[in-house]
Amino acid sequence: MSGDVVNLRQFRKQKARSDKEKKAEQNRIAFGRTKAEKSLTHALNEKAEKALDQGRIERPDDATD
Repeated sequence: MSGDVVNLRQFRKQKARSDKEKKAEQNRIAFGRTKAEKSLTHALNEKAEKALDQGRIERPDDATD
């Protein structure tokens, strides 16, 4: 009942490579957009915010008595 022998140095290096690749993938998603894509996202967010604010009901602050 013996397991496979594992070289810890190689295991650590492989784990470090996979962690580095995961972080690189996340960075590509977060920062790898063109200026046009960024401006489109910004415009869509502003439009959604305006639509949300239009439906907001404003109440006077002193009506909490």
